Amino acid sequence: MLRVRDADASARFHSYILGLEATTSILGRMVFMRAGDSSHELVLMSVGKSVPGPEPDRVGLYHFVWEREPLDDLRRIYRGLQQKGVNIAGIGDHGILLGVYLFGPEGNEIKVFYELPRDQWPDRQVFDGRFPGILED
Repeated sequence: MLRVRDADASARFHSYILGLEATTSILGRMVFMRAGDSSHELVLMSVGKSVPGPEPDRVGLYHFVWEREPLDDLRRIYRGLQQKGVNIAGIGDHGILLGVYLFGPEGNEIKVFYELPRDQWPDRQVFDGRFPGILED
């Protein structure tokens, strides 16, 4: 469950930007969303428009993630973010996965990523230059 100022507005963002589907809602209070076939993978809960946003020097959520397969799906999402004018916070190559980072309307960081099949993981957890430029191909 992710606490947000306005669950309905946040749901519109997650639907339009990330393609998540709202499955159930309690009007003005909660929205249940999914990326796959489950009933929900994300619950947005309204806590009020005047509450402070996430702060980098406090305990709490750093980011939440959505895994995408195949790599072409991550490419499609990345291009869609660019076309929609979303401020992409960064791209992270972790050797075994490639992540695209962005911020939701509440300031929560979101990572959308593709992970290599385990049999393709490098023997060491060191950046090996596998992904640079791959999203633009």
